[in-house]
Amino acid sequence: MRISDIIEKFIKNLLDDTDGFIEIQRNELADYFNCVPSQINYVISTRFGPDQGYYVESRRGGGGCIRIRKINMTKSNYLMHIIANMGDRISSNEVNIFVNNFINYNIINDKEARLLKAATSDNVLTISPDSKDKIRANIFKNMLLNLVED
Repeated sequence: MRISDIIEKFIKNLLDDTDGFIEIQRNELADYFNCVPSQINYVISTRFGPDQGYYVESRRGGGGCIRIRKINMTKSNYLMHIIANMGDRISSNEVNIFVNNFINYNIINDKEARLLKAATSDNVLTISPDSKDKIRANIFKNMLLNLVED
């Protein structure tokens, strides 16, 4: 296992043991794993974002406190959370990352994943590059809204 994987697993275990909320010191965690604090930042920024179901608050200085809260959501709440935080542009690669996360978290099935990817692919959006990511975001959000259950 890579150090990033070990740190991720450690943080997830802490979250499981504390009902989904932890407050950690960046430097203390770096010392524990004998790594640099930027390694902790990397793990948190790449594996604990809203698209993975986490809310992170980070304070710099004095050792750097990091608060991580696991967002326990229903399928509909999770999709609405993604829609609300997505922004007005999205690349094809970003859609693929979201869709793969949706599959991993059992939010959508394989057929829905294929449809989301197909409808937002560069093969379909044969328009100017300036407009492509904006239109892709509108299509993706609309499709996700249609997956939201009442």
